[in-house]
Amino acid sequence: MRILGFAASTSSTSINKKLVEYTVPLFPAGEVEVIDLNDYKVPPFSVDQEKQGFPEGAKLFLEKIKQSDAIICSMSEHNRNWTACFKNLFDWCSRIELKLFQERPMFLMSTSPGGYGGQNSLNLAKTVFPQFGGQVKDSFALPKYYENFDEVNGIVNSELAAELKEKIEKYRSELNEVAL
Repeated sequence: MRILGFAASTSSTSINKKLVEYTVPLFPAGEVEVIDLNDYKVPPFSVDQEKQGFPEGAKLFLEKIKQSDAIICSMSEHNRNWTACFKNLFDWCSRIELKLFQERPMFLMSTSPGGYGGQNSLNLAKTVFPQFGGQVKDSFALPKYYENFDEVNGIVNSELAAELKEKIEKYRSELNEVAL
């Protein structure tokens, strides 16, 4: 099982990337490849730009999705929406291939410093991704990142840690059923 993990952010200090990295050990060793969106740069999308051809970053990102069997994505949030970098990459990829998520089963997450845990961006993804070939199986939002997450120990709120582990176990079980 090849699982692609990424945060919808290009920040070098992304708390959503830290959440993805925390989640990776909940899967068998070697199953999850975490990528950085900084490795998939694209120019701002426009029809004029599209006439010049599709950027290599979008093609490479789509290829990573195609090579995966499942996706874990933590949705960063700017002003109650997707980050501009992710939306731009999403737009380019959807112009190359409308069902860019390739019918892959997805586990979506989000976190933010606030009490809503980035759920605006997460909820938008849960609504939009299925229209683009994403099979959203479950989701998890971690509120108040700096109160509930420690760089050494991960999620320190025991109820939230248990909730994530339970959801990941369910997701893994569903993936195993699909693989059979």
